[in-house]
Amino acid sequence: MSKRDRAARAKEAAEGSAADSAAAELDGRDEATGGAAADETSTGAAKELRPSGKRSARGRRSSTGVSGTDGGTDSDTGSAVAIKERKKKKKASAEDSRNPFVRIWLFLTQVVAELKKVIWPTRREMITYTIVVLVFVIMMTAFISGLDLAFAKGVLWLFG
Repeated sequence: MSKRDRAARAKEAAEGSAADSAAAELDGRDEATGGAAADETSTGAAKELRPSGKRSARGRRSSTGVSGTDGGTDSDTGSAVAIKERKKKKKASAEDSRNPFVRIWLFLTQVVAELKKVIWPTRREMITYTIVVLVFVIMMTAFISGLDLAFAKGVLWLFG
């Protein structure tokens, strides 16, 4: 099992428990208003928590959090938590340190964190990409060599 599969399973398990707790909370809140409304909001909350598989633009991400029906969805609190964490990290940041070793260590930890986010190509994809690049390079080399040869013959013919 690859790292990507393990990460996807862990994410699904975490989101499944979050969706269950959100649905239970909504069911508890909406029992007084009626069972039909509770079913609609719990399925809507479960659908809202599932990832679509596509990355959205920043503007869309902030607008989807505000468009909740009850105003207290997990996406609202999620965006607020992310902003709070971002502000907290800026205050206790090591970027302001004058120690070069601290700054190098910070840079390396950020590099590792970014590399963990990368979706690496599979072996088959890598072979395909390599073949496409090699064919393109060979075609462009032949084209430029042909142009060079044609211009050389033209200059020799013209100036003799």
